[in-house]
Amino acid sequence: MPERKADALPVHSVTVTRHFDFPAGRIFDAWLDPASVGKWLFATETGKVVRAQIDPRIGGKFTIVDRRNGEDVEHCGEYLELNRPHRLVFSFSVPKYSDQSSTVTVDIVAQGSGCQVTLRHDGVLPEYLDGTEAAWARILDTLARTIEQSQR
Repeated sequence: MPERKADALPVHSVTVTRHFDFPAGRIFDAWLDPASVGKWLFATETGKVVRAQIDPRIGGKFTIVDRRNGEDVEHCGEYLELNRPHRLVFSFSVPKYSDQSSTVTVDIVAQGSGCQVTLRHDGVLPEYLDGTEAAWARILDTLARTIEQSQR
């Protein structure tokens, strides 16, 4: 059962795990490179990332804007932990849909020549649980395709 603080919304978490056939460092770096991020992070089939600003340091902020059906949707946050190539932790919000901030943890474990990524998103609002899990799974799949295409 989700924990509840006095006068606070319920706290929910979503976890998605995916294996990548790429080294952990390659996956880690893709999260912090604006050119790479613009191709896969928060990009949708009907949208296009029109801005990706990243200050890749603890306390640094990021803003990624996806244009969906002519409307800009801003995704923003702050890096809380950067431990290359093992872990990224950042705050996360989408101001258009909620004034709440959540936390995303990306753990990357080397496995042979590849790695396993476990992404945990804490603080997801109840009405966004199913959509958030599906979105992160799609985002990780798009990351894999983006790296594959860059190797061709």
